[in-house]
Amino acid sequence: MNEHQFERYDWIVETEDAGERIDKFLAAVQEGYSRSQLQIWLKEGHVTVNGKEVKGNYRLQDGDEIVLTVPPPKDLDIAAEPMDLAVVYEDSDVIVVNKPRGLVVHPAPGHYSGTLVNGLLAHCNDLSGINGVLRPGIVHRIDKDTSGLIMAAKNDRAHESLAAQLKAHTVTRRYIALVHGVIGHDKGTIDAPIGRDPKNRQQMAVVFENSKPAVSHFAVLERFKDFTLVELKLETGRTHQIRVHMKYINHPLLGDPKYGPKSDSDFPIEGQALHARDLGFVHPTTGEYMEFTSPLPDDMESIIRLLHLRD
Repeated sequence: MNEHQFERYDWIVETEDAGERIDKFLAAVQEGYSRSQLQIWLKEGHVTVNGKEVKGNYRLQDGDEIVLTVPPPKDLDIAAEPMDLAVVYEDSDVIVVNKPRGLVVHPAPGHYSGTLVNGLLAHCNDLSGINGVLRPGIVHRIDKDTSGLIMAAKNDRAHESLAAQLKAHTVTRRYIALVHGVIGHDKGTIDAPIGRDPKNRQQMAVVFENSKPAVSHFAVLERFKDFTLVELKLETGRTHQIRVHMKYINHPLLGDPKYGPKSDSDFPIEGQALHARDLGFVHPTTGEYMEFTSPLPDDMESIIRLLHLRD
């Protein structure tokens, strides 16, 4: 790409801006680009001060000459694939989709098609670029074999707002799960850190070294002879958090061969009986709190009917 195809912006630092971090300064003066994107460009050398590349934590000095050269957008390597998406809500900032069980959220190396992102690209044509070419727009994820609500951002500003809410644990996320065994307590909190299982690096586990805090709240909705229907609310969003936490208290999810019994073939479900039912967040532009609910999928409803008949 030739230099003339880059957009160029330049500023001379005034006395009142001296001492400010350059990434914060640029985010304030250059509308249309998120601070995360500007930090990436700083790392890639697209920002100079007095002709020299600087890091994002550089403190400005009076009279500094800042030059930003915005590179042309990278073409996404991920193909848009028309898909029958169950769109629950959509506007110019955010889209909420009810993901079916079995659908992978985003592409990974060697697996570039048939994912929710492929479908979103065909549906929207405008997803945020913060997570790069493999995960455009994706603010959070749910496992392939978990069904339910997931949100995606359609621009970088919305992405930063939603990501900040997730980090602050202010996003509402409630799940419905069917677990093995009968839980005696009506309510409870599981506060146990999660990290890579040292015995099996392909799995997560409750571990107390090289782990991150994880908190899940549960409430019993219904008890059956050998199973319990529970509602879970997440404070944190660790990988496989509900699946790991329920295994930790000896009530693994039905249909989860990774963390539960190797076979639950008596039941008509492909994957764990876990559904992301409720999703709530503050809208990035309006500031309004919004909450969405999706009904249980047919496979979980069928199992519940079967359990009623058995009991």
